[in-house]
Amino acid sequence: MALQRLAALLVVLMVAGCGGSPPPKSLAVGAGPDPATTLLAHLYAAALRSYGSAAHVEPSPDPLAGLDSGDVEVVPGFTGRLLVRFDPDATARAPEQVYRAMISALPEGVGAGDYAQSAEDKPALAVTEATATKWGRQDVAAVVRHCQGLTVGKVVGDRSPAAVATCRLPAATEFPTAAALVGALRSGRVAAAWTSTAVPETPDDAVVLSDKTSAIRAENVVPLYRRNELNERQVLALNEIAGELDTGSLADMLGKVAAGTDPGAVADDWLAAHPLGH
Repeated sequence: MALQRLAALLVVLMVAGCGGSPPPKSLAVGAGPDPATTLLAHLYAAALRSYGSAAHVEPSPDPLAGLDSGDVEVVPGFTGRLLVRFDPDATARAPEQVYRAMISALPEGVGAGDYAQSAEDKPALAVTEATATKWGRQDVAAVVRHCQGLTVGKVVGDRSPAAVATCRLPAATEFPTAAALVGALRSGRVAAAWTSTAVPETPDDAVVLSDKTSAIRAENVVPLYRRNELNERQVLALNEIAGELDTGSLADMLGKVAAGTDPGAVADDWLAAHPLGH
């Protein structure tokens, strides 16, 4: 009887041993409350999965705090906003300078993947075609020359820099909707309106001013991650996004999300059309 019990115990132990290793940990990608970082979180999670790593999106009111506490392993964002978060007094504006300054300001234990040089979502100023013609150029450098008495508007809650290069702007007049802001621009109530380089749609009669001299701080897509918790292949998966994503694609995806499409489905569709590792 004792031998039978011993044999049964050995069988149990052998079966338990044949169970294999536990499944790999699913990497948590932190998503903020705004549509852009939520979409990017799904994009980076999908990239990790495409490279064979389990990953999921973890919504959070402050994903960077979750990165610091270890609740999430990856957090997507934009270089300029991240730089200001970690170094509020930073003065860098050009894309490469902002990226390098951001890396220098990161807390210990946090690393940054490659930034997407062709994908940004930074504040931009729009004017009417008549104003652009009057100014003689379609770049924000013209704003500096016409700074005195310039009136600007924005949608409530949108970001609006206090300055464009050396031009210190007055407080922006706030409007409840984008339609109301466009109406104020057309009527001349404001001379310029804050928008974004990744806004899904721009009115046909408005001109979004370019920024060839980096008068406004760069805001390129970039992932942050906890060092020593991602292997080389996982970091490579994150970096692959930088080589594929551009501002037009980002704006298109944000438009689909705004129209009600699930951000995870939008990210998966984009990745299917832009397979990584090729």
